[in-house]
Amino acid sequence: MAASKPVEAAVVAAAAPGSGSGVGGGSATAGPGTGGLPRWQLALAVGAPLLLGAGAMYLWSRQRRRREAGGRGDAGGLKRNSERKTPEGRASPAPGSGHPEGTGAHLEMNSLDRAQAAKNKGNKYFKAGKYEQAIQCYTEAISLCPTEKNVDLSTFYQNRAAAFEQLQKWKEVAQDCTKAVELNPKYVKALFRRAKAHEKLDNKKECLEDVTAVCILEGFQNQQSMLLADKVLKLLGKEKAKEKYKNREPLMPSPQFIKSYFSSFTDDIISQPMLKGEKSDEDKDKEGEALEVKENSGYLKAKQYMEEENYDKIISECSKEIDAQGKYMAEALLLRATFYLLIGNANAAKPDLDKVISLKEANVKLRANALIKRGSMYMQQQQPLLSTQDFNMAADIDPQNADVYHHRGQLKILLDQVEEAVADFDECIRLRPESALAQAQKCFALYRQAYTGNNSSQIQAAMKGFEEVIKKFPKCAEGYALYAQALTDQQQFGKADEMYDKCIDLEPDNATTYVHKGLLQLQWKQDLDRGLELISKAIEIDSKCDFAYETMGTIEVQRGNMEKAIDMFNKAINLAKSEMEMAHLYSLCDAAHAQTEVAKKYGLKPPTL
Repeated sequence: MAASKPVEAAVVAAAAPGSGSGVGGGSATAGPGTGGLPRWQLALAVGAPLLLGAGAMYLWSRQRRRREAGGRGDAGGLKRNSERKTPEGRASPAPGSGHPEGTGAHLEMNSLDRAQAAKNKGNKYFKAGKYEQAIQCYTEAISLCPTEKNVDLSTFYQNRAAAFEQLQKWKEVAQDCTKAVELNPKYVKALFRRAKAHEKLDNKKECLEDVTAVCILEGFQNQQSMLLADKVLKLLGKEKAKEKYKNREPLMPSPQFIKSYFSSFTDDIISQPMLKGEKSDEDKDKEGEALEVKENSGYLKAKQYMEEENYDKIISECSKEIDAQGKYMAEALLLRATFYLLIGNANAAKPDLDKVISLKEANVKLRANALIKRGSMYMQQQQPLLSTQDFNMAADIDPQNADVYHHRGQLKILLDQVEEAVADFDECIRLRPESALAQAQKCFALYRQAYTGNNSSQIQAAMKGFEEVIKKFPKCAEGYALYAQALTDQQQFGKADEMYDKCIDLEPDNATTYVHKGLLQLQWKQDLDRGLELISKAIEIDSKCDFAYETMGTIEVQRGNMEKAIDMFNKAINLAKSEMEMAHLYSLCDAAHAQTEVAKKYGLKPPTL
C-alpha cells in the first residue's frame, strides 16, 4: 500500500512499505510529499534510505520529503547561511552587563576598555591572517576583563576560539567555546563553533547536542547548522546500524507483508500455487508415487508451508532440498534466497541468487526472477549500476517476462528516469494487459513527472488516468492508494480520505493504509486524536509494522513526548528490514535524544503541538 504524511504542527518525515512492497522491488508505493512537513526539529529529516521491501514509488516519495524536510516553518526555506568565521566586535548586551555605578566604576571601565582595545587589536591581526598574534591579543583581553562581565568575556573566548579554528587546533577551539558557553549559555556562535570542533575531533554525540541547540535557537533557519545536524545524524545512524544489523536476530515479516510481496510477481514459478508446475515433467503413473515425491521433497514441503503461511519453516526445508541436490534444487535456492531477503539477510541471499543465475540449464523464468531480486538488492545497497545490469540481463534472457519491466520501471523511477520508467510500464502492460498494478504505477510515474515539473495540464491528465485505472480495476487497492497520494498533494483531502476507505475495504489487514489515513486526518483536520487512533489501529493489526512505530515516534517528538518517541523509534529499529532503514531510524532516535539533552542543559525546546 502507499505512503504519505503532515500538518503544520504535526507530521512525519517518513514513508513506508506498501502493498506488494517487496524485497525485490515489490510494489510498495508512496505518493509525492504532502507539503506540510515541519522542520528538522521533528526528529530531523535525514537521508533517503532504500527500504528492503519498498518500491520505487515509496522511495521517491521519501526522498522528496527529506529533500524538502529541512522542514517547513518559513515560506522561503533555509535562511541565514553565511559562514561564521570572523571574530566579533562587542557581544550583545545582556541583563546586568552594563558598567556598575558608584565607587570603583572608573577603574573598572578602564580595565574593560583596555580589554576591548586588546580585542580590537586582535581582530585586526585576525583579518590580516596573523592568527598567532590575534590569539595573544585575545588572551590579553581575557586576562584584563573583569570576571563579572560575562558577556564581554564570553566574546573574547569565542574570538580566540575563532583564531584557533583557523590554525585547526580543534581541542583548543572546543575548550574556549566551552568557556564562552559557560559564561553565555545561549551563545549561538560559540555553540556552533564548538559543534564544528567536536565534529573534527570525532565527538559525534557532543557535536549533535551543540548543533541541535543552535538549530533550536536559530528557529531552524540556518542552512549551515541544518546541514551539519543532518551530516552528523547520518554518520551516527550508520555507525549504530552497522553494529546492530550485524548482530540482529532475523525477523520474519508479517504474513500480510509476505503475501503482498509475492503478489508483485506474476511470472514467478516459486510463488505459484502448490503442484501447479512441479509435476509437469514427472513420469508417474500412480498417485501414490506422486504423493511420495511430495513428502520426500524439501522444496515441495516448503511450498506446502507457504500455502499454510507457516513461513518460519521454509528456509530449513529448502536447505534439505539443496543439501540433497534434489530435483528442485534451483527452485529451492531461489525460494530460500527470497526468504533470506525477506528476513533482511542479504549476505545469505546473494550466494543463492548467484547460483541460480549461473545455472544455464535452469528454467529461464527462475533465472530472470533471481536477477530481478538481486538487482533490487543491489539498489537497496546503493549500487545502481549493478542493479541496472541485472535488470537489463533479465530483459535479455526473458524478454516476454512482464515482471522484469514492472520492477525495472520502479528502478527507473528511483533513478529519476521517468520516461524510461513509463516505457517499461507500457511494456509490462502490453505483455499483461490485466496488470492493474503496472497501470496504477504508470499513472503515478506520469503524475510524479508532472508534479515535479509543475505542469498543471499534465497533472490533470495524470489525475484522469487514476480515475480510469480505478474504474477499470475496482479491486486494485494500489490504484486507490496511489490516487490518494496524488489527491492529498492537490489538497483534495475529502476525496483522498474516500480512496483510503476503499483501500481498507479491499485490504482490511493492510496496516500501512491506516497510518496514511491517520496522517491525512492530521493534515486535513488537524485531528490529532483521530490520527493517533488510526495509527494505533495499524499497530494492532500488524505489530511488525515499522512504519507505524516510526510515524508514531515522529508525532510524539512534535508533541514534546521525547521518551515515548524514543521508545517508538527503538521498536521500529528492531523491525527494520535493511541496514539503511535502520540507520535512518537511529538518526531519528538520536535526534530525539539530542533534543532531550538540550532541554536539560539549556532549557531549550522546539515548538510542540
